[in-house]
Amino acid sequence: MATQIERLEVYLRYNKSITPLEAWQQLGIYRLSAAIFNLRKLGWKIETDTVKVVNQFGEKCHVAKYVLQ
Repeated sequence: MATQIERLEVYLRYNKSITPLEAWQQLGIYRLSAAIFNLRKLGWKIETDTVKVVNQFGEKCHVAKYVLQ
């Protein structure tokens, strides 16, 4: 069985970016920022962007989007 980090590595290689909601729904990763921190410690070049989204209550929010460089 793959670890969260292994699943995230494969996902980023294929998709090039990920948001916390995608990480939770697709990979079962609840603390994406911690997983990204660990990949960065391993030498991965990952940039953080901010994107606007609308939550379930219709409110505008900003979330992190991690992009593989």
